[in-house]
Amino acid sequence: MARAPFEMAGVQVKPGTRQTIEIPIAKLYTHTPLHIPVEIVHGRRDGPVLMVCGAIHGDEIAGVEIVRRVLTNSALRNLRGTLIAVPIVNIFGFVHRTRYLPDRRDLNRCFPGSERGSLGGRIAYLLRTQIMEHVTHIIDLHTGAIHRFNLPQVRAELKNPETARMAEAFAAPVIIDAGLRDGSLRAYADSLDIPVITYEGGEALRFDDVVIGSGVKGVMRVMRELEMVPPRKGRSTVKKRSEIAASSQWVRAEIDGIMRPVAKLGQKVRKGQKLAMVADPFGESETAIVSPCSGIVICVNNLPLVNEGEAIYHIARFDELNEAEKAMDYFRSSFETEVSEAVVPMHPWDELQK
Repeated sequence: MARAPFEMAGVQVKPGTRQTIEIPIAKLYTHTPLHIPVEIVHGRRDGPVLMVCGAIHGDEIAGVEIVRRVLTNSALRNLRGTLIAVPIVNIFGFVHRTRYLPDRRDLNRCFPGSERGSLGGRIAYLLRTQIMEHVTHIIDLHTGAIHRFNLPQVRAELKNPETARMAEAFAAPVIIDAGLRDGSLRAYADSLDIPVITYEGGEALRFDDVVIGSGVKGVMRVMRELEMVPPRKGRSTVKKRSEIAASSQWVRAEIDGIMRPVAKLGQKVRKGQKLAMVADPFGESETAIVSPCSGIVICVNNLPLVNEGEAIYHIARFDELNEAEKAMDYFRSSFETEVSEAVVPMHPWDELQK
């Protein structure tokens, strides 16, 4: 029996075809309509319905490029199931190069939304009813905030075995067993028992080829794990690529001043190890910022000007540093491969190779 067409927003996509659907969400003050673009790739054979989405925070643009590159992958010609690609979820934020919606709400705190709620609530409601009700699995693509660069990592609640399987398949160097935040897409999907993982990498409003390449490869690995696309011929399968951190911890500036970083992105650190120095402009006072735990530096604040209480480092906690070493061994090998293919060869963690 032939597979049925895939229907969304009143549009039918036939098996073995792909189509872009424009879902209307709102209008600008000028009465110009805004749409969320959604690309549907509908395979000829039954299988999972995977949503891959980016820019739910409008300035986190690396996810947009990851989705674009996934859509150009030749493996999709043999797709089993359906891929729902949503490169730009927060159209308002993307157009204005900001994380937030015009009313300063965070769209990733507005789920499940409401048809008559705030702008964020209405967009979340639209996403839920028009897109998410169709899906069986989700990959949500993010970056660090402005001036904060994230090491490629996956965040997931691993009590769901299918979520854990996706997280392992993605093969980022570190998986953080992260709790759910009220109002987030991930929390709402989990409430529906939809397995969902979040990929974090890079910095807002910036492209980085290692981060983007790692994201594309991770999405394709998940699709192979779900048997949506054929396995790659001649490639051995590595059963375990990631190390799991049960928690992470932000390290904050203890005084206002100018920060001189010591620890680098991807570096293994021990509890009590110096991460940075913060001093006043005249050099009269200087304070060392030390790590409160052992683990891997997974985010660095790249802006030297800091205020007291500002987050400057993020540490994935590992009680045993040999676990952190395993995580970085895989990342180093991936890093060398990615750098050889990258357009821009310099990256914030190039010290890892020394």
